[in-house]
Amino acid sequence: MRRALLAALAATAPAAMAHAEEAVLFDGVQVAGIVHDGAKPSALAGEMLARDLSALSGKVPVVSDDLARCSELCIVIGTKGSALVRQVAADTGADLTALDDQWERYERVLLRSRRDPARRYLLIAGSDQRGAIWGMVDLGRALGVSAWEWWADVTPRRVDRLAVDGARTLSDPPSVQYRGIFLNDEDWGLQPWAAKTHEPETGDIGPRTYARIFELMWRLKANLIWPAMHDSTRPFYQIPGNAGAARDHAIIVGTSHAEPMMRNNVREWDEAKRGPFNYFTNRPGMLRYWGERAREVKDFETITTIGLRGKHDSAMEGADTPEQALDATARAIADQRALLAKAQGLAADKVPQALTLYKEVLDIYGAGLDVPEDVTLVWPEDNYGYISQLPTPAERARSGGSGVYYHISYWGRPHDYLWLATTHPALIREQMERAWRLDARKLWVVNVGDIKPGEYLTHYFLDLAFDHRLFAQTPRAHLTAWAEAQFGKEQARRIAGILTHYYDLAFERRPEFIGFSQTEPTRPIRIGDYIRTGGDEAQRRIDAYAALAFRTDAVGRTLPEDRRDAWFQLVGYPVHGAADINRRNLSLDLAALHARQGRPTVNALAAAARAAHQRIVADTAAYNAQNGGKWRGMMDMAPRRLPVFAEPPYPRAEIAAKPGCAVDASDLVFVTGKPSRRTLTVSSNGEPRNWSISLDRGITLLTSMGRLDADNGFEQRVIVRYDGAAAITGGMLACGDRSIEVTARLLPAPAPGAPAALDHIVSLSPDDAGMPADGSWEHVPDLGSRGTALRSSLTRPSADTIAGLDPLAWDFSAATAGEAELRIVAIPVHPLTAANGLRLAVRIDDEAPRILDFETHGRSERWKRNVLANSSAETIALGTLAAGAHRVRVYALDPGFLLDRIDVRFDGAPDYYGAPPVK
Repeated sequence: MRRALLAALAATAPAAMAHAEEAVLFDGVQVAGIVHDGAKPSALAGEMLARDLSALSGKVPVVSDDLARCSELCIVIGTKGSALVRQVAADTGADLTALDDQWERYERVLLRSRRDPARRYLLIAGSDQRGAIWGMVDLGRALGVSAWEWWADVTPRRVDRLAVDGARTLSDPPSVQYRGIFLNDEDWGLQPWAAKTHEPETGDIGPRTYARIFELMWRLKANLIWPAMHDSTRPFYQIPGNAGAARDHAIIVGTSHAEPMMRNNVREWDEAKRGPFNYFTNRPGMLRYWGERAREVKDFETITTIGLRGKHDSAMEGADTPEQALDATARAIADQRALLAKAQGLAADKVPQALTLYKEVLDIYGAGLDVPEDVTLVWPEDNYGYISQLPTPAERARSGGSGVYYHISYWGRPHDYLWLATTHPALIREQMERAWRLDARKLWVVNVGDIKPGEYLTHYFLDLAFDHRLFAQTPRAHLTAWAEAQFGKEQARRIAGILTHYYDLAFERRPEFIGFSQTEPTRPIRIGDYIRTGGDEAQRRIDAYAALAFRTDAVGRTLPEDRRDAWFQLVGYPVHGAADINRRNLSLDLAALHARQGRPTVNALAAAARAAHQRIVADTAAYNAQNGGKWRGMMDMAPRRLPVFAEPPYPRAEIAAKPGCAVDASDLVFVTGKPSRRTLTVSSNGEPRNWSISLDRGITLLTSMGRLDADNGFEQRVIVRYDGAAAITGGMLACGDRSIEVTARLLPAPAPGAPAALDHIVSLSPDDAGMPADGSWEHVPDLGSRGTALRSSLTRPSADTIAGLDPLAWDFSAATAGEAELRIVAIPVHPLTAANGLRLAVRIDDEAPRILDFETHGRSERWKRNVLANSSAETIALGTLAAGAHRVRVYALDPGFLLDRIDVRFDGAPDYYGAPPVK
């Protein structure tokens, strides 16, 4: 009876379910089967989906390439042209013509068989193999499987029922055609982990490791890999099974900027056998070397890097002049294209090729290198997150298009950042959005280092590459959604807040840079610039990280057991690592300062530094021991053994105790009507003392009493909150048998909308600006020292004067006349294209505009300072500034300028390393 009824319905209903019926993949008893089209990628996709369904349901699905094994409901995965999908289409009347001639798209729909109405298919038909795979990935996402289910132990949770919407879904095409990752600097993480833990039978990054990497790429919808290539790792093509694993997973293989013609020169070029790696003296040998690989990989899907550099990420060997380098590069490209055409039996312009304009290659290109227009130009950033150059209108018209090579991990000068992944998501969004808007959309590759701990940044980069509509979303919103996918909705907003603060603090100074040392040549650590204003700025940073670590632990304690490992990998370890290396180094900087001042805090600060280092050691050991040792060898707390990572000596001072107490209330400066939080410091001169404080109403203390002793270095900082409403003067400190007056300063409220002066500085933030009506400036969310930055329009041409330009404008007041200067603080981007500069025109009141040029060249000392601080500043001396109201106007002379803030600095202003406090 049931079959007859279904047959009657089928006679009158279209093949797709008429009312968007649910596809129930698990009803608590049975789980849907999986049928694939027999192609290796589809078979692997079916097996991956089966693992997901099994983890979710506790039932093991049947996986087959035989449709006859499908029972009442089966998931069908295949390409549109496969025999399996054609069979399902014929059985159901499905129309899949929307997939014709498409790149990586899929259609998913619940269909009913006409021959057997009791049978239903959840069809995932791809326009090509990867299209079908993305359909499988999206199904897993809809069922709640994280992309990091294996790589960060976000274990799928068992459910009682699995269902998805059965309505027809046609996926959008990927925004960027080639989207990939570069495994790099793998010497301290990925390679030793693979060799000793995950794949000891190979003793290297072999096919079993790459299969896991390719599955992760599937879950992130990436289709291109540049394999690991350091000399610690055997070359990709020398390990049997690696190339086959890529082909089986439908992954396109390319090579980095330093590896033309799919070659790994570091381990594959043997000078004893092949001679020098010198195109001028050994061209025949190099052509043989390139030709061998071109023939070996002709049947694989590849994007070939072309061009000519040194043997390993160095300038071309044998070129004595820029002209020689230019000529040799052009001739080498011609030779390489001929070899590719011969190997593949195609015209050269039909073989996918890319030229990465990295380091000196960008200079050669700028000198006039003629690159065949079918070759994709890949624009690099400067290794620190700032794209060096993007295409001009003429370059955007090239048939090969262009793309971007980006870093979230880097080895090199002025300093590595290989340990913790701290590139700000808002910077990634801003830089890749400008690439998108300037049509650099063909190929995006991100250097992910060891993959871990760069999970989120990798995910975000690849999400933007797949779907450019995410640029309309703030980074904070994306991070919140990502946190929900890993840890659930309840804590997602708090987790996003924690990680945003983590990235904010690192944007001011990365954890790896906190020693203020440099590499290549390696320079020792030194007392950092956070001390130069007397130590308060260093202490505020320590406190900020301590508060962040506290919040992290508080959220971690609320998570269920099955998310504890994932939490530690994705949040806990990075936050605590960053907090502890800051506490260690800044505490020692403060100890050195306090020793010179004869303060008894030296030993307590040294003890805090020692404890912080011990926590890094313990946390790293815990990371590598997680999940039964699954990640043993993955995390190294001291990559390259740079000075900043070494355990430092801890000072000890013997300072004679003196009677008496003191209170430093210099920070207690409040603005009428503005709630804020400041600190005061209570200390004794080496004698134990009990203390208590009473302050005016309107002021509250985090703690109002305590004890000064050796454990705290006879010094305690107290957080003071002002409610903004009351008139205040101060209070009294009782310390031992002494009473000391505590004085607070209350500044008058500024004019409505005008910022207040603190510490002789008026800091003008992007939110304070009057925006021009012509759209020449726009807000960039979540970026910069004030949580938003201002960007000059990407579409406006450069100008040499302010004629016809509308300015940004800020109003502020000077309480008294005095010497002042204007510090314009920018985020250190580069000129948008080769045709642009990086200039602002600035006017104070009615004075003539002053033009400031922020462009840096090469690897200058200024560029090094800029990228280590994510900041670039220019100063205008104002002379004696009259008391009263003033106006600052800023005009964009070039597109793509990123303005962080403007500080009006009066005589006596401290020279903060970071942004001055505003509350």
